Amino acid sequence: MNEQAPVKFPKRICLDFDGVVHSYKSPWTNPETIEDPPVEGAFQAIEDYLRAGYRVAIFSARSHEMEGVKAMFDWFNKHGLKPEVLDHLEFPTHKPGAVLYIDDRGYHFRGIFPHVSYIEDFIPWNRQ
Repeated sequence: MNEQAPVKFPKRICLDFDGVVHSYKSPWTNPETIEDPPVEGAFQAIEDYLRAGYRVAIFSARSHEMEGVKAMFDWFNKHGLKPEVLDHLEFPTHKPGAVLYIDDRGYHFRGIFPHVSYIEDFIPWNRQ
């Protein structure tokens, strides 16, 4: 009998870019335009996750276009993320496996689907 080891998620944390790392106060225009500053504490959290041994992936609706990935990378540079930290970030083009996803528009699923009214009334933290 050929037994295979169970699939393990990599020790990775996936951070949504818009609304989690980037404050996303200005309206979306295109994948290449990122006008707003970082969310307070975002860069420190990224450093902490890396220091704790996690891989950190930055993911966004921008991620499916190389121009969007480049814009995020350039944004980190512009806002002073240390080069030695930036060098360790992953910018996947598709949603990667992770032990945790941090997203401003996520719902913590605990076996119960949200009611339609929850979805219709949902407002991300930075729009309240």
